[in-house]
Amino acid sequence: MKILICNDDGYQAPGIVALYEALKTVADVEVVAPEINNSAKSNALTLHSPLYVHTAANGFRFVNGTPADCVHIALTGLLGYRPDLVVSGINNGANMGDDTIYSGTVGAAMEGYLFGIPALAFSQTEKGWAHIEVAARRARELVMQLATSMEMLHEGQRPAQAPWLLNVNIPNLPDEQIKGVKVARLGRRHAAERVITQTSPRGETMYWIGSAGPAKDDGEGTDFHAAQQGYMAITPLQVDLTDHERLPFWTQSAARLSQAKS
Repeated sequence: MKILICNDDGYQAPGIVALYEALKTVADVEVVAPEINNSAKSNALTLHSPLYVHTAANGFRFVNGTPADCVHIALTGLLGYRPDLVVSGINNGANMGDDTIYSGTVGAAMEGYLFGIPALAFSQTEKGWAHIEVAARRARELVMQLATSMEMLHEGQRPAQAPWLLNVNIPNLPDEQIKGVKVARLGRRHAAERVITQTSPRGETMYWIGSAGPAKDDGEGTDFHAAQQGYMAITPLQVDLTDHERLPFWTQSAARLSQAKS
């Protein structure tokens, strides 16, 4: 199995190093990751400035761009082959609920998914890298289990329609305290905290984006709840943003508007 690893914390982050060390024992692994921290870059691509790829002493390749840039150029020419899996992370902090919209970790995995490659985004639920080796081992176990499903898929069986995109949040706990795995839907957060203002040395007002809001929808069945209970939370994601439930309403509204205009 060939795996492409990316992240949004940068190629030197402990999370991506731990993930690489864990996965290199079970697959052919290559790392193409951002040069610096690119958190909250979502699916952004760099279109108006050149991208450069350099190789670190440990063999990791790093790019002066976003997480999605890294996966995009890897899949469209840099690697020279099509990997079996794209794995992003391990992120320094949770990517649950609304976080997934902004997350560069999820954005990197989603870029692989958009190219038709199964993809996973791994995050720890708390910042600080506590028990990162445990999270990496848990990530490897999940990848190996999914690899078996992928082999079945290649043999004509269909345990899950490919490609797929999974968002995985792992509690920062010792291995024996992680209860297992729960598949969960995304929860929701309250609105973000107020913007933070400061005055620059030149007297200009500077603005800093405020912290993410606390969990709003974190009841049973959500990723927030599963992680709080000590489980690895796995959420299957999709790209379709269409509000299917309200399509009939807007169709009727558009028809009325057309009639009124005529």
